[in-house]
Amino acid sequence: MFKLEPRSGSSRLMAYTSPVLAVLLTLLGGALLFALLGKNPLTGLEVFVVEPLRNWRSVSELLLKTTPLVLCALGLSVCYRANVWNIGAEGQLICGGLSAGSVILLLDQGTLYSPLMVLTLASLTGIAGGAAWAGITAWLRDKYHANEILVSLMLTYIAQLLLMYAVNGPLKDPNGMNFPQSKVFSSEYLLPHLFSGSRLHLGFIVMLLACGAMSVFLFRSFAGYRLTVGGLAPLAARYAGFSSRRALWMSLLISGGFAGLAGAFEVAGPIGQVLPSISPGYGFAAIIVAFIGRLSPFGTLLGGLVLSLFYLGGEMAQSRLGLPSAITGLFQGMLLFMLLACDTLIHYRLRWKK
Repeated sequence: MFKLEPRSGSSRLMAYTSPVLAVLLTLLGGALLFALLGKNPLTGLEVFVVEPLRNWRSVSELLLKTTPLVLCALGLSVCYRANVWNIGAEGQLICGGLSAGSVILLLDQGTLYSPLMVLTLASLTGIAGGAAWAGITAWLRDKYHANEILVSLMLTYIAQLLLMYAVNGPLKDPNGMNFPQSKVFSSEYLLPHLFSGSRLHLGFIVMLLACGAMSVFLFRSFAGYRLTVGGLAPLAARYAGFSSRRALWMSLLISGGFAGLAGAFEVAGPIGQVLPSISPGYGFAAIIVAFIGRLSPFGTLLGGLVLSLFYLGGEMAQSRLGLPSAITGLFQGMLLFMLLACDTLIHYRLRWKK
């Protein structure tokens, strides 16, 4: 019989090797999955991993999907460092996209406003919408000691219903043949593309700048230090006079703001209108991204590239191999399972117990 025993110590190298090993094990598991589905494993992996990187257009789509994943993961990393378990980034993204889309529709009334002004207002409104939605979780946790995991998760479904109400009601396009969607935004009120022939937009540059800003905040500022200490050693933080209430509100508002910005970039970028589905699950996938990146800003950038590759690979597998859309979720689930298993073996060793 095996049992787990704590290791005396684990090096930083092992901690950063764990995500790499998890990705490799996921690919091996994916090869086995393709074989069980009656597909050639090597062909399946080529379609899933290599095809999305064949040309510049595919790479630009990879970077496009990386943008909302990393923005959501940046905020979640702040929460998890503070030991605040926000699971509702998806709902906060939806509220941010809905808020930003409403502003663009309000200003897109034939009067020519400055595109810079409209996009700036839409982005700020998206941040405010996501932060306000996360603020509900912070308020319920602060005032009534509600569990933030359950509250943030349940609020995601409320946000989805709110989005459905909006596109079937006040934001519905009267000339949209009764489809539940808003009218398409004017082209001047969309985020500018970075390259011709590519959908990659200015939000990608903002995301890179956000990674740098969050690195400074987490590792070079006293506020970031307080959040980290509060998550790692709550009793020590209380002894030092660090406010757990302040850490709760700050981490959730930052997380919601980043998720809301991701939603704003989606509606003002590749979507170009408000639809019943703003996100294919970026907010949930960002949880995996945050832990692959070891809760560090530039680590989440690498994790976002891996998860966006899985999104594109899943789409390729559907079109080229005829596999169901659930293949993307299967790979994401395998990656999370492998990551948890590798992390467990870093901190514990298996011993035979007679």
